[in-house]
Amino acid sequence: MKDGDCLFCKIIAEEIPADVIFDRGGVIAFRDVNPQAPLHALVVPKDHVRDAAAVDASHGSLLVELIGAANEIAEADGVDASGYRLVLNVGADAGQTVFHLHLHVIGGRPMAWPPG
Repeated sequence: MKDGDCLFCKIIAEEIPADVIFDRGGVIAFRDVNPQAPLHALVVPKDHVRDAAAVDASHGSLLVELIGAANEIAEADGVDASGYRLVLNVGADAGQTVFHLHLHVIGGRPMAWPPG
């Protein structure tokens, strides 16, 4: 079910433009508008899921699709050999600003832990 006020649902519905780099099955991916690294993409389920806390056993194949897309994007951008980070934020205190499940794919530069 789509959320009418959700930014990512509007991107999926092509109501808002985005730099889409992957669109297959139940997921779509686009470049982040505020990139934190040379590669910073968001992999998003086409069906509205609020966040990772809303994921349950019925979402197993969706998680495989999200991570598979992230791996393909990292390879296409040439960061698969050097390494990349996959991030799911849950809630405002974790930095989630759009409440639609999305997997950040970040790479192309060395990263520290913990982040910023």
